[in-house]
Amino acid sequence: MHILLVEDDHRISSFLIKGLEECGYMVSLCKSAEDVINGNYLDLPLDIIILDVMLPGMDGIQFVQTLRYKDNYTPVLMLSALNTVQDKVASLDYGADDYLTKPFHFDELLSRINALSRRRQTQYHEKVKNPILEFGSLSIDTEQYQVNLQGKQIDLSPKEYKLLIYLVENRNKTVARMQILNAVWGITFDNHTNVVDVYISYLRNKIEIGSQKFIYTVKGVGYMFKYEL
Repeated sequence: MHILLVEDDHRISSFLIKGLEECGYMVSLCKSAEDVINGNYLDLPLDIIILDVMLPGMDGIQFVQTLRYKDNYTPVLMLSALNTVQDKVASLDYGADDYLTKPFHFDELLSRINALSRRRQTQYHEKVKNPILEFGSLSIDTEQYQVNLQGKQIDLSPKEYKLLIYLVENRNKTVARMQILNAVWGITFDNHTNVVDVYISYLRNKIEIGSQKFIYTVKGVGYMFKYEL
């Protein structure tokens, strides 16, 4: 397992690297979010990112926002001396998967790493179990990231594909625009953008032919994916 540690405190990083490597993990160290980005670490097959909140330059919350905005969903475990409920909620709302306050016991850190690893493996196996989703003439291959309509492949942008998958995963449920903004664009506040409506229009033009509808507008709330024979 390859862990990226983003921590500027030499004492803490040395302690963590020593302990993690003794447990058999491969660890890469960066001292800032900028080092991660400029060093192309995000191109590596990372399993988990352990991220300090109080980093020089771009802080941990800003960095995890950037990750999610770039459609990078590597599990992130935040480390911080900030221990209020508001601090934890902010980190989790902006895309972190777990939050551990300093000081902490190394055994608890290992336990949380293992939990994140199991969760990721479970999600992968569930995806592989049913890799192809079919709704009449619409077929989605989640392994190949391909969408076919009436047997012909249609081209979707990464955001269009991600939006479609989010709607499909929540099919027969109304999802609010704010929920879609959070899940697809990583935006957790109302910035008065109409990007959701624009991309819904893009999707409808590509996957709905004739009288066949998949995406329904729920007036004043959001949208629903529904397949009806």
